[in-house]
Amino acid sequence: MSTLKKVHSNTGWAILSIASFIAFFSLVIILTNRFDYNWTWERIPQYFWYEDTVSINAPVGGEILKIENSNITLTGEDGNTYNFSIPANQQTVAENDLVFEGDELGQKMTKGFGPLITGLLVTLKLSFASGILGLILGLASGLSKTSKNPFFRWPSIFYIEVIRGTPLLVQLFIIYFMFGSVVGLNDRFLCGVIALGLFSGAYAGEIIRSGIQNIHYGQMEAARSLGMSYFQAMVFIILPQVLKNTLPSLAGVFISLIKDSSLVSVMALTDLTKTAREIVSSSFMVFEVWLTIALLYFLLTYGLSHLIKSFENKMRRGER
Repeated sequence: MSTLKKVHSNTGWAILSIASFIAFFSLVIILTNRFDYNWTWERIPQYFWYEDTVSINAPVGGEILKIENSNITLTGEDGNTYNFSIPANQQTVAENDLVFEGDELGQKMTKGFGPLITGLLVTLKLSFASGILGLILGLASGLSKTSKNPFFRWPSIFYIEVIRGTPLLVQLFIIYFMFGSVVGLNDRFLCGVIALGLFSGAYAGEIIRSGIQNIHYGQMEAARSLGMSYFQAMVFIILPQVLKNTLPSLAGVFISLIKDSSLVSVMALTDLTKTAREIVSSSFMVFEVWLTIALLYFLLTYGLSHLIKSFENKMRRGER
């Protein structure tokens, strides 16, 4: 009976979510109809996957030595031999033809990922790398803040308070334009990973610190009395419980990290947001592009949320 109620409840929420999305997009269409705007959704797919015909030109002048099916061999004036692969029905030269530098030898169809997929991959790599760095920094700062040794505790307090007390955008500017210029770090992607990792690590560190302090100290004493070292007790007794208790809060940090990654576009890093700006400036499809970008970010964050929730449920089932 309880399972049936749960199914009905989930179905009801799913219907409510779908209805909310329909209502939102309907509202957008109604608002845009108040001024002259032509929707061009049919142009969006080309930014995910494109097919284009490109010309293959001779790099140097010379003579077409041989053509075998789709293979063209060019003997250049410099004495070198050049080979090209062009479909037979797209070739514009014949054997023994003389060609000059820049002459068209034929055309070739190219296919590949569009700019939205390329930007999406950059966002995924950036979020994953900075998430790993943030988790490491969060674990280190959380453990250090609970330490009785001031050599570890005070630097972690300073790090957490400074990072949480300043905007991420300001931190991006400082790391890329100031520290990057001083140390010669011109890699935008690496600067983005460092900035986002530091930012998420501060919040993760405070969550882990709270989780450690919520574990009764008697468990540490019991583990030490059984002969475990402090490190063994922390790794095998304390931290597994901290992970279980803080997983929802940590999930919120890393979900926010995906959305915060859009700020790296100020460093001219071509992530999803920077790609959207470039497409809008060239196509003037303002609403179509930004609604598509919003949907992609939603799919990323919802997918991560669902993955973490599944992992949390698996941990709970393992305790039974």
